Amino acid sequence: MSSDPNAHPNQFALLGQRRFAPFFWTQFTGAGNDNLFKFAFTVMITYQLQVSWLPPAMAGLVIGALFIAPFVLLSATSGQLADKLEKGRLMRWVKNLEIAVMLLAGYGFIASHVPVLLACVFLMGVHSTLFGPVKYAYLPQHLSEREITGGNGMVEMGTFVAILLGQLAGGLLIAIPGEGPRLAAGACVLLAVIGRLTAAAVPDSPASDPGLRINWNPISETWRNLRLGSENIVVFRSMLGISWMWFFGAVFLSLFPAFARDVLHGDEQAASLLLVLFSLGVGSGALLCERLCRRHVDIGLVPLGAFGMTVFAVDLYFASRGLAPSGLQGLGAFVADASHWRVMLDLFLLSLCVGLFSVPMYALIQTRCQPTHRARIIAANNILNAVFMIVSSLGAGLLLGAGLSIPEVFLIVGLVNAVVAVYIFLLVPEYLLRFMAFLLTHCVYRFRVRGEEHIPVSGAAILVCNHVSYVDAVLMMAASPRPIRFIMDHRIFAIPVMGWLFRLCKAIPVAPQKEDAAAYERAFIEGKRVLAEGDLLAIFPEGGITRDGRLAPFKGGVMKLLQNHPVPVVPMALTNLWGSFFSRVADGVAMVRPFRRGLFSQVGLRVGPALVAAEVSPQQLQLRVAALLAQESIGPG
Repeated sequence: MSSDPNAHPNQFALLGQRRFAPFFWTQFTGAGNDNLFKFAFTVMITYQLQVSWLPPAMAGLVIGALFIAPFVLLSATSGQLADKLEKGRLMRWVKNLEIAVMLLAGYGFIASHVPVLLACVFLMGVHSTLFGPVKYAYLPQHLSEREITGGNGMVEMGTFVAILLGQLAGGLLIAIPGEGPRLAAGACVLLAVIGRLTAAAVPDSPASDPGLRINWNPISETWRNLRLGSENIVVFRSMLGISWMWFFGAVFLSLFPAFARDVLHGDEQAASLLLVLFSLGVGSGALLCERLCRRHVDIGLVPLGAFGMTVFAVDLYFASRGLAPSGLQGLGAFVADASHWRVMLDLFLLSLCVGLFSVPMYALIQTRCQPTHRARIIAANNILNAVFMIVSSLGAGLLLGAGLSIPEVFLIVGLVNAVVAVYIFLLVPEYLLRFMAFLLTHCVYRFRVRGEEHIPVSGAAILVCNHVSYVDAVLMMAASPRPIRFIMDHRIFAIPVMGWLFRLCKAIPVAPQKEDAAAYERAFIEGKRVLAEGDLLAIFPEGGITRDGRLAPFKGGVMKLLQNHPVPVVPMALTNLWGSFFSRVADGVAMVRPFRRGLFSQVGLRVGPALVAAEVSPQQLQLRVAALLAQESIGPG
């Protein structure tokens, strides 16, 4: 794992590093080969072969079902193998399997042997099932917390580009008269060999749980994996969110050919263009995550992505429902038709939002689950994904069978997405809180964090900060890669909206001991419980929001917390917030003039090195916070 979070300027620089690049290209070639093989086989069945027991209309469904089946049957076993074995070696074994399967598929293409090719579809599903848990368990072992979002974004972008290129190559190669099957067979074997060569350079990744005893019963192990995932409620509901994303995306991907032909009146090339737009959109959204998240795992993007998925799915219905009938248009005529521009823009933006929705969720699962169980939890996630995709296909088929049009199916899925998203966000309010923090730091303020490397990415710690405004907690939350529990003045909870917000984030109300001794004790009992569980706890030692912009004397609450839990204490200083809308002004009133400092006023947070518990005193902490404020007044140093 990189010890320097600033070792590279952005996620693309990871492609120049051995800890990431060989793995990336191994994943890229594998995803590309899966789709080249499947699409070439589908086109071969549809246009070139006459197979009485596999009509063209059923070929895509059968091939898709065969490929997905191993995810349901074998994900539990593959998750155990990924936790028990060294991951680099396991990747190389999986790539050896891919070469063997592609050699068999080559024979199937050349001999036009459909049963052999169907068997290879299932075996490539096995290959992908084995590789999936390894893929997502590998990244947290080699990337730091500040790299994991960018690394996931690169992998997601690469996967969708590989899917796109694989399908395009498969369709083009198999269509070449006379030589198509041979060329498709050669390309499949070549990609498998390239993937094995890149896997040879993947660095070793120690086994997470080498003493694990493999349970070969897939049913009982699947249930055990689902229980493991459900132990952390945020992780499990994120798994459900990712599975819903695959449900949502599968509806669109499965209906693109018919949508292009029957609704948009485009030919096969127009259908391919829709696939290109969708893949580029997901890849763009995945890459955008690191920039928007400031290289943290920021699940605040998830509600933004969910909102966009619904908005553009609904607009896609309105953009496509009234198109005039016409003959099939070639690619040039299709793109030149202005009535298609809104449809294409909706598809691109919808898929971009899918990328914003999925990447932070994957990163959250990787960073929040126990390392020893990480691959098995990813395997459980793959099982859920497969089940949701199967249900998606059945649901879309039932809706179409009931007489609904394809745009109407898109509308229903978009509206259901809104219901599902609200349900998930109410169950896991951290998503909404992070989204509010994202909006505050990107749309209201220009927020800059200095010294963020001092915020602990693991273990218990106390964060102490000056108290300037009613949104201090939200800004601190935006700067932290981990959830923070806050001890806050009980009077803040009586403020409309703000009180609801702080209750949502499980802030701990505290009253002065002289005013309510029982509430005072309850707050510190709960705070000590937070530290005992290894989490971050924040406290504002001044005891209330400043009335004049100056730092007030620190009280002794921190010392009470440290009595039983001598954890590190991290000083912080919020800067340039005094005089903003959410702070008090000279008359002591806040939130009365929304634009008193205009939009995007610059505010900041400075984080200092942690103090060990033995060095801590209220006076020492006040000096540290005052020093951080003084640094801000001197300059950006």
